[in-house]
Amino acid sequence: MAENNNEIEQLSINTIRFLAVDGVQKANSGHPGMPMGCAPIGYMLYAKLMKHNPANPHWVNRDRFILSAGHGSMLLYSLLHLSGYDLPLEQLKQFRQWGSKTPGHPEYGLTPGVETTTGPLGQGFANAVGMAIAQAHLAALFNKADLKIIDHYIYGICSDGEMMEGISHESASLAGHLKLGKIIFFYDDNKITIDGSTALSFSENIEKRFEAYNWHVQIIENVNDIDSIDLAVKNARAETTKPSLIITKTHIGFGSPNKHDTSSAHGSPLGVEEVKLTKKNLGWPEEPDFFIPNEVKEHFKIAGEKGNQFEKEWDDLFKQYEAKYPDDAKYFKKIMNGDFGDEWKTKLPVFADEGKKIATRTSSGKVLNTIAPYLTTLIGGSADLHPSTDTFLKEFGSFSAENYLGRTLHYGIREHAMGSLLNGMALYGGVIPFGSTFLMFCDYMRPVIRLASISKIKPIYVFTHDSIGVGEDGPTHQPVEQAASLRSIPFVIVIRPGDANESAYAWKYAIEHRGSPVAILLTRQGMPVIDQNKYPSAEGLMRGAYILSDSQGEPEIIIMASGSEVSISLQAGEKLSSEGKRVRVVSFPSWELFEQQSEEYKESVFPSAVKARVSVEAGVKMGWEKYTGDGGENISVEKFGSSAPVELVMEKYGFTANNVYETAKRILAKNKK
Repeated sequence: MAENNNEIEQLSINTIRFLAVDGVQKANSGHPGMPMGCAPIGYMLYAKLMKHNPANPHWVNRDRFILSAGHGSMLLYSLLHLSGYDLPLEQLKQFRQWGSKTPGHPEYGLTPGVETTTGPLGQGFANAVGMAIAQAHLAALFNKADLKIIDHYIYGICSDGEMMEGISHESASLAGHLKLGKIIFFYDDNKITIDGSTALSFSENIEKRFEAYNWHVQIIENVNDIDSIDLAVKNARAETTKPSLIITKTHIGFGSPNKHDTSSAHGSPLGVEEVKLTKKNLGWPEEPDFFIPNEVKEHFKIAGEKGNQFEKEWDDLFKQYEAKYPDDAKYFKKIMNGDFGDEWKTKLPVFADEGKKIATRTSSGKVLNTIAPYLTTLIGGSADLHPSTDTFLKEFGSFSAENYLGRTLHYGIREHAMGSLLNGMALYGGVIPFGSTFLMFCDYMRPVIRLASISKIKPIYVFTHDSIGVGEDGPTHQPVEQAASLRSIPFVIVIRPGDANESAYAWKYAIEHRGSPVAILLTRQGMPVIDQNKYPSAEGLMRGAYILSDSQGEPEIIIMASGSEVSISLQAGEKLSSEGKRVRVVSFPSWELFEQQSEEYKESVFPSAVKARVSVEAGVKMGWEKYTGDGGENISVEKFGSSAPVELVMEKYGFTANNVYETAKRILAKNKK
């Protein structure tokens, strides 16, 4: 069919288009318009411009591609299949079907070649910024003047809708500030959203906006002019101190006689008759569906072979690096495999009970700074709250455009972007990323926490000011429902340590853990250090819940608590014991870790025969009922907080040793009737 290079390129682009069209039509569900419009971009990246190896999707120095406009997933699946990734044509035919590797939106870890989970608009765009931060840091750490082992680009496609989402503003602003010149994004400027024309709600000048963010901006007037795509990418690569946005004029539903440039091409199949008309319009065979010309197969095969060569050249480079810098090479391989060594574990501080109260945010900060020298790719910071969250890595400087070796990140007042950047860093690998803000503001981050959990990656969240114990700042800053909200997200590990030593073990768990996000909830107010000579080791935190104090014999009542409420529960337990009551006090920092334990262990902590139970946590009781059962009660907060000194707020809301004591006595009396 094809007689020259231009013809094979156009044939390849139309192959991409119609694989997407046929996949959506067969599923009777999906978004055909974006792949039809953006096929030339995808073709140029995968066949011509990117350094990638389909035979090894995890090659360290590959260029990354992020389809931030994840609704156009059939574009990506078509490109991955044609390029030679392990994604058979049969999987394209199973688009959006049960058990397939081609879900409605791309999912990291499911489909070979998919770099991140996208779909919620703006997330992939912000993930790219996180990846670029990790790349810049590792390049600064390992690259040498003569041997650059980390040297690649992060490409992507974003959409009109993403330009509207607030997260694109937050992350683009920071990327420009940090001069992350390895980012090259195409903006699919088709001027269509689900409602219709973007003019209904959107009229800003994207070019000027991104120039104001310190981005390098170019405009392609016609996406089908692939030479202009080639030139724009070369120009973007030449600009090393600015991220690049290539505003690309596209046509949603390109080639469709009746749906070209209409919102009806966005989120619905073209329809059987329109598919026929579109194929006729673009000179494509009506049958069979999912047709791939032999010339296109051979064309992409050659591109795939280039990928093997790219990796081989890098392997040769790395051998030179190993010979000249053996220690660095060994360490690089370890961290990129997720091996951060064990020395840091021996440095975890132990806090003594010296009669002083220590906020867990403060003890967490001490832990973080104590282990940081032994975890050289531990990197993170706060959303403009370092003095409050105690997350500044004091010896290692700030990460900036002038110092990519710095390990304290200043995300700015951008909680949503911070969460997505953490995801990008975690996806990139080699670093241990963390971010911090007040627990109240985790609500800004909920979408990205959920995506991290879906993706089975592990950013670490440090959420301080974790309850009504915030005090004077009042209900706008006093989280009540947030801990329960985080616990409701599947697979997220939530840890609310009860004192300084539990804080140390919370960090130990967070760093060792794999496969899901970890949220550490910390107090603003000071708390007693639980004496490790008098009570069991805080290492019990690693099992989620453990017995902190116990009277002799089978307990009559169990008091369970997390965080700042552990110490007052201990006091109440001691008073009950002095009166001859058999009381057990359980520190319960993490439901998720406890649920991972054996049934025997769970029964040993909470004997099913003991019905008198009380939970104590300064938040909503939702979820605690599972552990307190029919015979128990919950000391909780079922309304918003109040502005007053912390001691008074906690007293008024019932978080005192005396109220725990009185509640326990009442429960005991009730259960004896």
